Amino acid sequence: MEVRAAEIADGVYRFSTFVPDIAPPLGFTFNQYLITAEEPLLFHTGPKRMFPQISEAVSRILPLEALRWISFGHVESDECGSMNEWLAAAPAATVAHGVTACMVSLNDLADRPPRVLADGEVLDLGGRRVRWLDTPHVPHAWESGLIYEETGRTLFSGDLFTQCGDGPPLTEASIVEAAISAETMFQASSLTPELGTTIRRLAKLSPSKLAVMHGSCFEGDCSTQLERLAAFYDGALEAAWSSAHG
Repeated sequence: MEVRAAEIADGVYRFSTFVPDIAPPLGFTFNQYLITAEEPLLFHTGPKRMFPQISEAVSRILPLEALRWISFGHVESDECGSMNEWLAAAPAATVAHGVTACMVSLNDLADRPPRVLADGEVLDLGGRRVRWLDTPHVPHAWESGLIYEETGRTLFSGDLFTQCGDGPPLTEASIVEAAISAETMFQASSLTPELGTTIRRLAKLSPSKLAVMHGSCFEGDCSTQLERLAAFYDGALEAAWSSAHG
């Protein structure tokens, strides 16, 4: 299983594993991100079974014991399945997540106590600032949240913009259409009244890059990409409501 590394922004590395057996014939990628700084942060750990390959790839960029922070979008195996393996490999590292995830899961699941982050709280990594953003049920899971690296204006968008296939690490071509196709296939998002509102809140950040969990990252007019994705979900919610209520 090959893990490919690419620098998608200055000091931000994407580690990607392509799994052709998921969503055939297109296949599916699992991405993790390393933000290098005085206190490096890993966003997404990958599943437990991928830890040997992913950790080896990360170790080519920096020693694992230098890792200081571990975070992820929500509690799910591809997001945090190898969390404790990373904690063992990086003795100074701490898991950082929102209030809900720590309360309902991570205080028990993590081998060391997590750092609880309030919505909008900033972690100063030394040379970079990472802001935690609560996004409950967006795209799914009560405890969901994302991070925004303010220095380079990169939004780590988690499962938003999930795409099938094995595209380039970074693209300037729209990823909205591929995300809509994947959502139509998986139906993984929680269609709540707050879904579009939450995505539009992210658009107001005016990020310059979207670091995606599954698929290619995007560089360009990210706000428009987010607004278009929100509009799609608004329509999906309206259609679901109409179908349920005749």
